[in-house]
This record gives sequence, structure tokens and C-alpha cells, in this order.
Amino acid sequence: MAAESTAFTPLTLPVLPLDDEVVLPGMVVPLDLSDSDVRAAVEAAQAAARSEPGKPRVLLVPRIDGTYARTGVLGTVEQVGRLADGDPGALIRGRGRVRIGAGTTGPGAALWVEGTRIDESVPEPLPGQVAELVKEYKALATAWLRKRGAWQVVDRVQAIDDVSALADNSGYSPFLTTEQKVELLETADPVARLKLATKHLRDHLAEQDVAETIAKDVQEGVDKQQREFLLRRQLEAVRKELRELNGEQEGEESDDYRARVEAADLPEKVREAALKEVDKLERASDQSPEGSWIRTWLDTVLELPWNERTEDAYDIQGAKAVLDAEHAGLEDVKERITEYLAVRKRRADRGLGVVGGRRGGAVLALVGPPGVGKTSLGESVAHAMGRKFVRVALGGVRDEAEIRGHRRTYVGALPGRIVRAIKEAGSMNPVVLLDEIDKVGSDFRGDPAAALLEVLDPAQNHTFRDHYLEVELDLSDVVFLATANVLEAIPEALLDRMELVRLDGYTEDEKVVIARDHLLPRQLERAGLDRDEVTLDESALRKLAGEYTREAGVRNLERSVARLLRKIAAQHELGERELPFTVTDGDLRALIGRPHHVPESAQDPAERRTSVPGVATGLAVTGAGGDVLYVEASLADPETGAAGLTLTGQLGDVMKESAQIALSFLRSHGAELELPVADLKDRGVHIHFPAGAVPKDGPSAGITMTTALASLLSGRLVRTDVAMTGEVSLTGRVLPIGGVKQKLLAAHRAGITTVIIPKRNEPDLDDVPAEVLDKLDVHTVTDVRQVLELALAPATSGAVPEVPVAA
Repeated sequence: MAAESTAFTPLTLPVLPLDDEVVLPGMVVPLDLSDSDVRAAVEAAQAAARSEPGKPRVLLVPRIDGTYARTGVLGTVEQVGRLADGDPGALIRGRGRVRIGAGTTGPGAALWVEGTRIDESVPEPLPGQVAELVKEYKALATAWLRKRGAWQVVDRVQAIDDVSALADNSGYSPFLTTEQKVELLETADPVARLKLATKHLRDHLAEQDVAETIAKDVQEGVDKQQREFLLRRQLEAVRKELRELNGEQEGEESDDYRARVEAADLPEKVREAALKEVDKLERASDQSPEGSWIRTWLDTVLELPWNERTEDAYDIQGAKAVLDAEHAGLEDVKERITEYLAVRKRRADRGLGVVGGRRGGAVLALVGPPGVGKTSLGESVAHAMGRKFVRVALGGVRDEAEIRGHRRTYVGALPGRIVRAIKEAGSMNPVVLLDEIDKVGSDFRGDPAAALLEVLDPAQNHTFRDHYLEVELDLSDVVFLATANVLEAIPEALLDRMELVRLDGYTEDEKVVIARDHLLPRQLERAGLDRDEVTLDESALRKLAGEYTREAGVRNLERSVARLLRKIAAQHELGERELPFTVTDGDLRALIGRPHHVPESAQDPAERRTSVPGVATGLAVTGAGGDVLYVEASLADPETGAAGLTLTGQLGDVMKESAQIALSFLRSHGAELELPVADLKDRGVHIHFPAGAVPKDGPSAGITMTTALASLLSGRLVRTDVAMTGEVSLTGRVLPIGGVKQKLLAAHRAGITTVIIPKRNEPDLDDVPAEVLDKLDVHTVTDVRQVLELALAPATSGAVPEVPVAA
């Protein structure tokens, strides 16, 4: 476009102040002449126009908080008349920017100033960037005008080609603040002014989009709430109609928790806590998630048997008879339960049921190998006492919340397993079996074994608090039976709170009784056979227990009986065998194959492990009960073998130290024992424990390794029928060990007839069944020399001992 002039004549104009308003060039605005400043400026301009050609001219200057802007707008008075409301007014059009100079004098009461027009021309053609800016501004202005529905203004904006006029057109925008309009007024460069106007318009459109999105979301939320409210009211109306059709009263609604709490037989503190939650529920809205949490909590509290208790059967003779009928052996446990019932009966007779808020519960730990009846014993105890029975499996539990429950703030929170067990039992004094308590683990979620400390402490569990319930629960009348295979796996603090009862396994006679009275009837029923169709002779049962299975419990024995009965049933269906049939020990091989555990004493002398010097029989305790352990020793060839001690068989540190002690003892006392200890100086000694994949540790193999090395050096065989256990010292003393009962039972199962144990373990023989002791020749010793005299066979006269040489 062509510029009007490159130089402007100085102007003298009356000032028309605009309070908190801004007029940009190109704008046409009506002004109220009731304002004295406006009227004075217009009248002064009219007076000056009488002596000059053209329309009256004024200087429109924004006045912000009493301060004038540095730049004004030259305005012409287009018309003077009345406004729409009837007040006198003037229509003024902005013509161009004027930089305000010094004040001067003039006609009228207005303020006159000198000013200079500002050059706002832009060279043509427009540069590319300016053309793109013009295009962007028109697009933004068109989008904003269309949103407001001002379609008639869109064409006018699109027709403006002058950059300065297009930028000043934004003065009509109502979203611009006074400060932003003053900034546009004082920006002389048209391109910079258009950039500023474009920025303001872009920011406003972005804010408008966000506001529209928020308004839409709010409206949708309100609509959803209104719809949900309407549907709930309709649902309530439908339920009311259904109640009226069924003849129900208004107050009989199933979710009337207040009535249910007041009607329930709850302890006082529990009732208070429940009523507080009911108050919260009544205040909570239907849409609040807290309402569902409170209802679930109230349901749990109302379902617990707070004051429900079963009456104990104080028939001591009858309880003992039940235990004897359901379990053979296990005398220790039966005696403990009988004692508990007898004490309970006497306390009840004397009115001592509750002392200090605590009742007479019990916490027993049944520790023993698998298959001895620990789990089934819990149900028998409940049967004998006339109580409810519930089992809680703890194997693999790693989360503390499984015991104490979750906090109610978590989604899907539940009470702990103890509370759920009480709820399942339906009484406050059940028999709770905590199965596999030694298999409890711990990780980042806490230690469940630590959470059990309060549960299993008789001095604390009458005020047990579950994290979910958060009310006191009395567990003092519960009989807890905890089962475990390995005593060492139970934390010491937890074990201290329980009364330990050991179940060390069954004797062969007890296994025969169990198989005859319990296992056989159960497996006959599972095999679809009647009792008079298949009979197992006692010799067959004894052979099954002694040679086909060798274990502390009876699980494998029951599997063997089941396998035997399945074979007979299949042969009968195939027409190969007639029923009834009596199975003897001679029929077992044809039915289920050869025995798996033939005693060493029954084998050919040349095939026995102890048929060569350097092999001794020891006794050990494992997680599966007692077991027989063999120790083998050999000397390396002096020319090829390196001197020193080699140990194999996956041994622990304690067992390795026992081997060093045994070797040191023989080296220092070889002459006294008439052993050629000179061979130990230059030849390597190798001690091996077969079953190398099984970890082994403990001091009780000390005399066994000493005997094996003495046998190796002397060439005398170790007696096949002898097994031994005991710790050895450097001076040859035999020190006491643990697990005597389990080891003697294992020796008895393996066909051993002579057992050597430490003298200081002699009191432990009282725990061994009499029938086992009758079949064992038990020697108690205090010194290794006694062990060697008992265990080593006499040397063959004139024979040169053959010492095994390691390859």
C-alpha cells in the first residue's frame, strides 16, 4: 500500500482522556458527552474546526489510574447527537497514532498538547514471513468469530489487507485487557503489533479450548450423577413396590445394619465400634466407595461367632478311647490331650473358667517326620473334645497380612486366616490346626512367623487384634495345634510360646496295627472291595512295612496296600483270580514285585557294604525321621596319591571337623590301639558318605568315622549288625548327641541288632518303645576304645590285612 506521507506536520490537539479504555486507529466509538472531560475536548475541537477546514479533531489518550499513556490516537468527531439511551454523545473515529509531546494552550476548557504522527507504513510487496503472519491472524480471527457466531464480521476481516489496520482491528476483541490494548497502542511497528495481536488471539483460543473441555467434562459428570440419582430413585421405588406386594414392612429391609447390630449378641466394645461404622454408613452417599467397605466390614463382624462356644466333652475315658481308636501309638500326644481335658474339667467344677480375662486354651507343636499322623491327629483331638475343627495351611505363606489381615484402606482387604478360621468354625473355642508352620517364609511383605507370636502366646491372645477388624478378639479358649517337620526351621521366639510334642515315627508293630485297623479298611473301600473279599495276613503287612517301605510314617505303606488291592481287583475283573483271597508274605513278590529295602543282615555276606575294611554303619536324623548312614574310608597309593584328608558326600562344616578330629585321634593314639598309623603320614585319606547329593552335617558321625578309619588301618571288618552314633573328642571321649529315639527306630527298621550310643544319652532310652528295645542290643559307651572293641570283628589269625587303596 502507499504511505500517506513520509513526514508529518506537528499537531496541536485537545486531549480526550479515556479512563480504563483504549481506542486503536480504525475503530469507531461512541462517547458519552455527559463526562466533563469528554465534553470539554469535543467542544474545544469544534471551536478550533471553525477556523480550519475538515472535521473537528481530538487526541484520544488512555488514562490508567490517573496516568496518561505516552501514545495517543488522532480521532475525528464524525457526529454529535444522542446515544441510544437518550444521553448526548459523539461518534469518534480513530485515524492514526500520535506521539504525545509538551502541553500547550488552546480554546476551551480542554487540555491541549503537541503531538507528532507516527509512520505506520509497510513496504510493498509484503515479505513472505509477514504474508504468512497475515494469513495466520486471519485464520485465528475467523475461527474465533465463527465460535461467537459473528459471521457478518468474518468477510470484513478477510478484506483487510493493510498490516497496521489488521493489527489494530484486534482492538475490538473483548478478551483483551486494558494493559494489552495499551501495549498494542504503544507498539509503533505494524509487523511487531500484528505478531502481538496474533499471540493474544492464539492464547485466548487455547484457553477457550481448555475451558470448553472442562465445561464438557463437568457437564457429563453432572449428567451422569443426575442419571444415576434418577435410576437409584427408580430402583428404590421398585423395591418398595415389591415389599408391598410381598407384605413386608418398611423396616424389614435386609441392609438395615443398625437393627442387625442392635439385635446381634456382640461384646460391648465390638458393639460400640459397629455402631460408629453404622453412623458413618448413614452419612455416606450412595456413590461413595467407603459405603461398600463399611458394609463388608459390618458383614464380617456380624458373621463372627462372638459368644458362640461348644461345650467340651469332659468324659476323660471316652476321649481317651476316641484317640486310641483313631490313632495307634503317639502316646505322648494322647497323654497331653488327656491331661488338658482333666485340668479343664477340674477348673470348670471349681468355677475357674475365666481368670484375668483369659481362658484355658492350649498351644501344642507337633514335630515329626512326614506321614506320622500330625495333621489327622488334630481332627481326632477335636473329635475327642467335642469341638469344631478347622485347618489353616501355612505352607508357603510369605505375607504378614495373611495372619493379621489387611488394612481396610486397601482395595479387596480381607481379615487374616486366624479370623477366617474362627468364622469358618462357627465357635470361639475350636481346635485350629496350623499346618506346616515350619514352611512359613518371609519377604518384603513382612514375616508371618512374627505375626504368629501374638496368636500363639497364651498371655496375649485374649486381646488379639486383626488389622482388618481393629477390635479385640479373644483367642484364649482356642486349642492351637501346630505341625512341623523340621524343628530347627521354627523361629526360636515362636517355638518358646508352644509346648513341644515330638512324634518320632512308628515301630514295625505299630505300622502293622495301623495298616490292619485304619489303612486297609480305607483302601478296600476305595478299591471297591468288601472286607470279606480280600484279607491281608499279618506276615504280609509286616513284610510290606519292613521290606517294601522304610519310612518313619505310613504314607508309602498305605500306597503299597492300595497298589496291592488295585492289582487284586484288576486280576479279578480279568478273570485271573477268584475272590475271596488271603494275601500272605509269599504272594507279595508276584503281585507288586520284589522288596526295595532288604536288611544288610539278610544279604549275601559278599554283597554287604561292610564286607570290606573301612566301611562303618552310622545313624542320623533327617527331615523324614531317622536313617542309616554308611561311612567309607580308603587310603591312596603312596606313589600316586597326595597326602592329606579328602572328604566327599556334600558335608557340612561340623561333619568335616569331626573327620579331622577322628584322624587326629588315630594319629596320636595309633600305637596304643595297635594300628599302623605310619600309613597315615605319607598316604592320602579319603572319607566318603554315599548319597552324595544329600547335604549332611552334624557331630554325631564322629565315632562312625573313627571306626571306619580304624577298620581301614587294622584290616578288621566292622560288624554288619552294628550301628553307632556319637560325637568324638580329641581325647577319645564319646559325647552325647540328639535324636536317639529316631535313630534307634531307624536301626530297628534297617535290621540292625546292636546299637552303640553315648553313655550320657542313656536317659533317652526311656522314650524308645519297649518292643524296639527288646529287639536291640544297646551299648552305652564313654570312650572310643570301647566302640572299637564292640564294632570291629576279630582279626583272622595269620591273615594279612588288605587295606583298600583309592584309585
